[in-house]
Amino acid sequence: MSFRTVTERYVFTDEPVKGSRFVALVGPVTSPEDFDALLEDARGRWSDASHHCWAFHLRGGTHRSSDDGEPGGSAGRPILAQIDGHDVIDVGVVVARWFGGTKLGVGGLIRAYGGCAGRALDRAPIVEVVPTVRLVLEHSYDDTGAIQAVMGAAGLAPVDTAYDATVTVTLDVPEPDADELVQRLVDRTSGRATVRQAT
Repeated sequence: MSFRTVTERYVFTDEPVKGSRFVALVGPVTSPEDFDALLEDARGRWSDASHHCWAFHLRGGTHRSSDDGEPGGSAGRPILAQIDGHDVIDVGVVVARWFGGTKLGVGGLIRAYGGCAGRALDRAPIVEVVPTVRLVLEHSYDDTGAIQAVMGAAGLAPVDTAYDATVTVTLDVPEPDADELVQRLVDRTSGRATVRQAT
């Protein structure tokens, strides 16, 4: 199953709302710790902001959000709704706000935070990614031709190859194709090749 995510950090500055300024930082994250680094980046860039509200959604289903002092549900949840609405995962968004002196009310905050996050995601570099699994293949020198034929037919190139008493090939294989590829490699070498998942 492929999924959509962002490839790099992206900053978007929105139009001011009643004097308040909003800036979003979008970035790829694969763990809560990754997101912490993104949040620290935002806090470092905009240390004078009144609030740093945020949300992230990871591939395993983990998702979190924070209103960072704004009224409950007025910032973090609308940001998360935009992440989900753009159908992206492994993505975090931090929206910094500089208070402009006029209260926006909960509805105004929802529109401002969600709108800023949405417009940032509209412009961020989103790509379709096919998850891969890393396999380690060990075979004899005699089976090199057969192995290369299977890899070539699958359009795969080794990540690394080590030549010792046997040949050890490291491959990144699209997750949906992994089982079939392993079977073809074993069949073509009459069971002499061994394949395991990298640890």
